[in-house]
Amino acid sequence: MINIKDIFKIKTEDEFELMANKIFEFQFNNNNIYRSFCDLINKNPCDVTNSKQIPFLPVKFFKSHKVLSSNKSIEKTFISSGTTKTNFSKHHIIDLKLYESSFESSFKYFFGDIKEYTILALLPSYLENKNSSLIYMINKLILKTNKQDSGFYLNNYDELRNKLIALKNQKVLLFGVTFALLNLLEKFTFQLPNLTIIETGGMKGRRKEIIREELHLIIKQGFGTDLVCSEYGMTELLSQAYSQKNGVFQCPPWMKVLIREPQDALSFKNNGSTGGVNIIDLANINSCSFIATDDLGRNKSKSEFEILGRFDNSDIRGCNQMV
Repeated sequence: MINIKDIFKIKTEDEFELMANKIFEFQFNNNNIYRSFCDLINKNPCDVTNSKQIPFLPVKFFKSHKVLSSNKSIEKTFISSGTTKTNFSKHHIIDLKLYESSFESSFKYFFGDIKEYTILALLPSYLENKNSSLIYMINKLILKTNKQDSGFYLNNYDELRNKLIALKNQKVLLFGVTFALLNLLEKFTFQLPNLTIIETGGMKGRRKEIIREELHLIIKQGFGTDLVCSEYGMTELLSQAYSQKNGVFQCPPWMKVLIREPQDALSFKNNGSTGGVNIIDLANINSCSFIATDDLGRNKSKSEFEILGRFDNSDIRGCNQMV
């Protein structure tokens, strides 16, 4: 029996590997879609001794199938954002408290006590999607701050400017979709050294994509802060990675990124090489914890990675589609 609370107590590589193997066996036995995929490539728990040997389900299965490892009733279905008229990904959630435990633990791991912050959110394209996992997460984080000044902004840039200036001597964290942050900086410039920016979501087809280094330089200069971060998450995951410097992402201890060979999904690249991004998210225990995404990335070390773009034939959607 797997104790879900133990997922967020993981601290070492050995603890991660042990839990990954337990969850693989659980999902192999309880997730019909994942079991069929494993059978197709002739993999089962008897063949697996480490997490690299576990089969990674292609992320597109979340568009065409109900990916679940439980028969319990669904509390919420998160639906991906998109700029194309294709099928959206759906992540069926049977335990919202598990999702909340994941993003709250991740926030604490990277940024510390949430009650020290006022959280502002400039996420217009996401607010239009009432089934966005990102909006759910940030709304809960805003409530956790217990600050009256925390809140969402749509296109009311003047009001956001006034709020940022009024809070300039406090610890403020601004989540912003990339194109909206740039729209704000076309109207105003700031000197806010106490402000932390977390950019997410890319341009959503609203602007031409630019490389992350150039983007972060524009944001640093425009807001007058060196504290510029990125969030990497997606509808199909319950965990998030964050970059706190140089656009290099780190995972919380219950999440791992592996870089696969583009032409051989069962082989993995060494550090420094580019390939497809495979993600192990142990918080996904009730759906699938082992996902082969459509993102291109590069490992910097065992715990650090970069996102470089997406495969050409994948849909333009989701968080952080930086090219």
